[in-house]
Amino acid sequence: MDHLLSLLILTPLAGALVLLLGRGMSNETIKRFSLALTLFLFAVSLLLLTQLSGFESSTEYRFQEIVNWLPEWGISYHLGIDGLSLWLIILSTLLTPISLLGSWSSIEERVREFNIFILILESAMIGVFCALDLFLFYVFWEAMLIPMYFLIGIFGHGRRIYAAVKFFLYTMAGSALMLVAFLVLYRETGSHTFDLPALTRASLDPGLQMWLFLAFALAFAIKVPMFPFHTWLPDAHVEAPTAGSVILAGVMLKMGGYGFLRLAIPLFPVAAQKAAWAIAFLGAIGIVYGALVSLVQPDLKKLVAYSSVSHLGFVMLGIAAFSPMSVVGASYQMLNHGVSTGALFLMVGMLYERRHTRLISEFGGLKNVMPRFAAVFLLVCLSSIAVPGFNGFIGEFLILVGSFTFSPGLVILSTLGVILSAAYILWMVQRVMYGEVTNEKNANLPDLNPREWATLLPLVFLALFMGVFSSLFTPSIEKPVIKIIQDARVRALPPGGQIRLIPMRQAGPAPSADTAKEAQQ
Repeated sequence: MDHLLSLLILTPLAGALVLLLGRGMSNETIKRFSLALTLFLFAVSLLLLTQLSGFESSTEYRFQEIVNWLPEWGISYHLGIDGLSLWLIILSTLLTPISLLGSWSSIEERVREFNIFILILESAMIGVFCALDLFLFYVFWEAMLIPMYFLIGIFGHGRRIYAAVKFFLYTMAGSALMLVAFLVLYRETGSHTFDLPALTRASLDPGLQMWLFLAFALAFAIKVPMFPFHTWLPDAHVEAPTAGSVILAGVMLKMGGYGFLRLAIPLFPVAAQKAAWAIAFLGAIGIVYGALVSLVQPDLKKLVAYSSVSHLGFVMLGIAAFSPMSVVGASYQMLNHGVSTGALFLMVGMLYERRHTRLISEFGGLKNVMPRFAAVFLLVCLSSIAVPGFNGFIGEFLILVGSFTFSPGLVILSTLGVILSAAYILWMVQRVMYGEVTNEKNANLPDLNPREWATLLPLVFLALFMGVFSSLFTPSIEKPVIKIIQDARVRALPPGGQIRLIPMRQAGPAPSADTAKEAQQ
């Protein structure tokens, strides 16, 4: 247990090395080995839940590992997680084997390379959520680019090279600015360390804070992606293989929101609060813009891609509102989006395998031919549009309620996105699934097979489970969120100022004097 995080990070790399050296392995053996290894990692990640009560009661990092890596430069191998990163790690280890299973029959060439890239990508994603040293964080952040670039560029569709290069250049540009900000932070604090907990206690000039925050914010806004930095996303999603789309939407996009909460706000609290309204405004515009563009898409995969811009706009609105309820809702919404949009990309991939087209006009009446597929597809779509009882409802509700005191106007504008999301999703369901079979090529399409059931059922179950039992997830998220917000507000206070911050779940009468005093402390 002392090295559990290292086990999660290094095991996929060891598996990738085995595949690289095991030249005599057949394609079927490679697939089985990779699936077994990623399922093992998911089981190992569940051991993190043994400390769930600790995550719910304390803001301390758990499962910490600290090794001096380059001590003369203040660089250490420092890992640790709290409730904010706990569920994102489990989401990463869950979606990786599901992605491999969903690509079982669609990847028939260069199978070894495909699985090596997936394993390296999993290692880097887990590393980002565990790293508590800025240099280590940057290494994992950049390490994700390479396998995803090759997954899109080699295993993607028609314009895959264009999409892969665009994805790489956008992300690399933001990462370069973030690296410069790291170096300036290292020099200006005078602490000569890249250790994140130590740097969050350092004081910086407010003017310098704003410039460094903007560098961080651009890198994370591209990754989210926030409007207007989203233009790489539709191309990457549409051209990526199914596994690439699932991991990109399910995990990698969440690293933008995670970066704001883990790095940008704690390191630059004054600048973060000054920029909050601009971030919330762009988030609200992204909600409506993504929904409107989704409404007119003729391509199923591009529709789901633009819906991500809309859904993650809610995440940014919640983070910028700086209330415990809205930020907990934003963190929960990141998990919800990974589950529901991951399932949507899987099902679009299944349709593409059968018909080799993603055009909505090519389908129609599939419920008559594939009733089980249609039933699961409808459930996943209801989750995506945040119908009560499903996971998406909890996240969006917390965000909208928690953001209302910050900006009622932006919340009202954002609710338009809720209505539009129901419009484009349900209209798409109607055109694809209902009515008569409009194309004879669809008349004999096979329904879900056992492998596809095994791929989809865990995500459908989670969509319902997280919608009904959200109280099992949010308490562990709430503690670090309140600490992040409270620390940021305290550090931004003028001399002699006071702060009053009440936990999300406290309701009813006004808080007592003791509660208010405790919150101020």
